[in-house]
Amino acid sequence: MEGRYWIWLGARLLVAAALVGWAASYLIPGGSGEKEFRKTLDAMKHIRSVRITTVADPTPTQHSEISWEVSCPQDAYRYRWHFANSDANSPSEVNQEEIHVGSINYEHKRDDSWQAHQYAAGVMAASAICGRLAQGLENRMLPDIATMIRRAIIQKGDKKTVNGVRCREWRLTLKGGYNGLEHDTLCLGVDDHLPYEMTVDFQHSRTTYSDYNSPFQIELPPAALQAASANSGSN
Repeated sequence: MEGRYWIWLGARLLVAAALVGWAASYLIPGGSGEKEFRKTLDAMKHIRSVRITTVADPTPTQHSEISWEVSCPQDAYRYRWHFANSDANSPSEVNQEEIHVGSINYEHKRDDSWQAHQYAAGVMAASAICGRLAQGLENRMLPDIATMIRRAIIQKGDKKTVNGVRCREWRLTLKGGYNGLEHDTLCLGVDDHLPYEMTVDFQHSRTTYSDYNSPFQIELPPAALQAASANSGSN
């Protein structure tokens, strides 16, 4: 009987060790989560165009919508931002739209005109964004995968479909957010490893990514073309 007890105990310990090792592969750096995210980091270096949309409700009275269209072959991107605060004490609304082509930033004004500017300090050109993408560096638009690899506890989730693409959801826990911990999700393409959806809990936001490497063109409105012509004449 004593021999059977030790055999039974040894079997239980082996099973427990296997389960711990399986869980660790998803929950700590160095596991399959990190491996998958490194594939994403490599895949993102080949992005030449993308569309991004973020919807966030950071407070019960605040609503924000942001969209990006980036075309590296065109050296251009379009940025739109809509923000509304419905607080009865301080209601407000902001609408911003910019188109960046080469070294010129076209800003959509309230009177529906466009104003052309040469780049100022702190404004990131499309070439800089695309250059950072190609090097796998943080670029303000796509998920900061390198930081997630370093800092996040990564847990494997289920597969789902986002905008017609099959992706696997990964749950991320990082230090930060209002309660000391930030809980995010990131859905990575099953076939191409690229991001297709991200949620951030403390921002109550959802971001979707689409049209990777599709050959779309960012067109300037006629008023922006007139602004460009006027800007060239003044220079």
